[in-house]
Amino acid sequence: MLKRGDLLFKNTKLLAALLVPLFAVSAGALSDQKIGYGQGVITDGANRPIGAVQAQEQYGKYGAEFIGSADEKRIYLTFDEGYENGCTADILNILKEKGVSATFYITYDYALRNPELVKRMAQEGHGIGNHTYSHPSLPSCSDNEFYGEVVRLEQYVRDNFGVLTRTLRPPMGEFSERTLYLADKLGYKTVFWSFAYADWQTDAQPSPSEAYKRITEATHNGEICLLHAVSRTNTVILADVIDYWRAAGYEICSI
Repeated sequence: MLKRGDLLFKNTKLLAALLVPLFAVSAGALSDQKIGYGQGVITDGANRPIGAVQAQEQYGKYGAEFIGSADEKRIYLTFDEGYENGCTADILNILKEKGVSATFYITYDYALRNPELVKRMAQEGHGIGNHTYSHPSLPSCSDNEFYGEVVRLEQYVRDNFGVLTRTLRPPMGEFSERTLYLADKLGYKTVFWSFAYADWQTDAQPSPSEAYKRITEATHNGEICLLHAVSRTNTVILADVIDYWRAAGYEICSI
């Protein structure tokens, strides 16, 4: 049988035509209501966001990850790379110094413009996640377009950097049951987060003290932490945040 990893086609329509027959069960019966995910601010007695816990319970059957186990003294550190703002090299330096592995979610444009940084991510043992080829809202994509968005980036990363993208982070956190299903059938886990904050506005960055307080006070078991790598504040406080997590007994790892 034809396998996803064997496809070398650059024509998206041809690629989609070959992929669709691999999935005998249609996604058409699933809800295509667009959901804009956010973990919310209400937490349970273990400081775990109730929104993330409920989403995990509802959508985990599709291979989606919103939060890890409550029994895990572990933090999954992830970075979204929409574009390069001059911070990623410093982030990689800090992670290397601290002996921490993270997962970086990249697009085709990011990989094309920043090959040396992506090479460093791979060579230094970090996970490279799929943030789609062109950063669309996935519920607005047809099945064929969805396959193209995921597989074209997967192929580019594999061919140019020698690694496979194994997890998918949907742009803007927008998803539907159908997109979760399609990702699952491609062998992907759709990874969201249980902590994120407004760190992506480069002209309205929080102060280091404010950001440090926000991140550390939200710490919880099984946390999937989303930080945007365009944030200079995140870069400044990252080493101290890692030190805080470790002092609190947490293992920090990629997802």
